[in-house]
Amino acid sequence: MTLAAATAVTGSVFPTPPAPPATLEETGLHPDTLSQLLLKTLVSGEATGTALSDRLRLPYSVLDALIQHARVEKLLEVRGAGGAGSAGYRYALTDLGRDRAGQFLEVSRYIGPAPVPLRQYNAYVRACMAARPFVDRGTLAAGFENLIVNKAMYDKLGPAVNSGKSLFLYGSPGNGKTVIAEGIGRALGEDMHVPHALDVDGQTITMFDPVNHQAAAGSDADVQSVVNAAVLDRRWQPIRRPVVVVGGELTLEMLDLTFNPIAKFYEAPIQLKANGGVFVVDDFGRQRIPPRDLLNRWIVPLESRVDFLTLHTGRKFEIPFNVLIVFATNLKPESLADEAFLRRIPYKILAKNPTMDEYCQIFELNCRKRGLTFDPVMVEYLNRKYYQPRKLQMRACHPRDLIEQVVDRCRYEDREPAITRELLDQACAAYFIEESASQGNEQ
Repeated sequence: MTLAAATAVTGSVFPTPPAPPATLEETGLHPDTLSQLLLKTLVSGEATGTALSDRLRLPYSVLDALIQHARVEKLLEVRGAGGAGSAGYRYALTDLGRDRAGQFLEVSRYIGPAPVPLRQYNAYVRACMAARPFVDRGTLAAGFENLIVNKAMYDKLGPAVNSGKSLFLYGSPGNGKTVIAEGIGRALGEDMHVPHALDVDGQTITMFDPVNHQAAAGSDADVQSVVNAAVLDRRWQPIRRPVVVVGGELTLEMLDLTFNPIAKFYEAPIQLKANGGVFVVDDFGRQRIPPRDLLNRWIVPLESRVDFLTLHTGRKFEIPFNVLIVFATNLKPESLADEAFLRRIPYKILAKNPTMDEYCQIFELNCRKRGLTFDPVMVEYLNRKYYQPRKLQMRACHPRDLIEQVVDRCRYEDREPAITRELLDQACAAYFIEESASQGNEQ
């Protein structure tokens, strides 16, 4: 079934993966690939046909022919029955089957859901790119419903998000550049799907990553039985739009396939895991690699919307690049790259310091999150006693940090958390650096 047909079945506007394969041919995989995965799955012990279907995320009707062929080859045997039909049989490896599985494990130790062919994945991503919804003010605001963002910022972020290319968020530290990038991911809206693994010329690349992918709520992708078949191919995991954040730990090696020489399969690079969502390069310019090298790596993907990856065999293959890249930094953009490179990042947006009114709203929001009573007089007290006399610049992170210190102090003193002048003074004394102290250190 095509992507368009699957979309019609589910009634979703956003592209969905194909329906479950009905035959071995429809899996898009070589029968030997599935046979090897089947035998490796049984190394850990016997399993029913239904359990094998769950582990490989394929209908039992597809696996049945492979199982019966393995029985003819004396690789599997039936140890008993746990239900009606051959799906309820308990299968186990014979001595010959265990030897054969050991040989397959020497080639690749991947055991898990059957991979999705590269061409199916590319077709899905391109369909997503073609059907990508554009955001308006209301949609963008919904992504920032739990944040206080300058209204003028929406009018700058909206066109950047709709471009689907890249944007530069710069400004002083503590003004929520990373939080803004995450809000963009929420504004993109609908859930999507990602394969558990990809198959490229018989090589396996793991894709689904619980660290960077959040499974979609209420998903019935794992609900299937012999009677009630899944609506979609269960080799695909429904997830929320990914928002992948990397910081100073980013290296060029993280942007290429990672081959595990012991397990002998690949892990997808970080930007491939972000496909369909947002990839945030936080603290850009503070990585262990020069900004120029990183930008050189992005030149082709940013302009052609295509990325190229290479297997250790030398085979190079193409992947659609459907990622909104957000470079977030507190350094001056012109100090990180020359004009030619900055031109390839079409949107450059300054994250400004909050105004007094915005600071007050952020303070109130954080009080609500902590279950504290908000009093605007406390904000005016901070402004009059600390910000104005010391000429401190307001940052969007200050209200959260000061309130957390107040709560920490109350817990230490075993008292009910509350915002008072006394507690704010203690928080400010620990949070802001005294001028005399900093000057003394310099001397």
